[in-house]
Amino acid sequence: MGKINWGRVIVGGLLAGVVLNAFDYVYYGVVMKSDMAAAMQALGKQPQAIDALVPWFIFLDFIYGIGLLWVYAAIRPRFGAGPKTGVIAGVAVWFFIILLHNLGEGPMGLYPQRMYVIGTIVALVQYAVAGPIGAYLYTEM
Repeated sequence: MGKINWGRVIVGGLLAGVVLNAFDYVYYGVVMKSDMAAAMQALGKQPQAIDALVPWFIFLDFIYGIGLLWVYAAIRPRFGAGPKTGVIAGVAVWFFIILLHNLGEGPMGLYPQRMYVIGTIVALVQYAVAGPIGAYLYTEM
């Protein structure tokens, strides 16, 4: 069993982060833009408050991508190299970051339940796609 190639984790993770950011831009910045503005207004916040946080969300997607590639590198010896393991890593990260978060936050009613359900499903696809794309660049030392 080889050691994790941290350089490749970073490079592949940044690529996965590009995929995560692209999905987020399309979903939250285009498809759900008016829904997000309405949800923020219902919370008593200015809709522009989200715009100020966009750089933070972009940064986090890159960190999530690096974490996703770290999971891929860690499970690769057990599951084998390739896109299937990338999907498994993506779904695992989605489970711990997105699903559990939304299951915890959803009952508080901060956003409409429809936004949680659709967002969780979109994120499942997002992470399942980002995993193998980032994993494409990963090789052992």
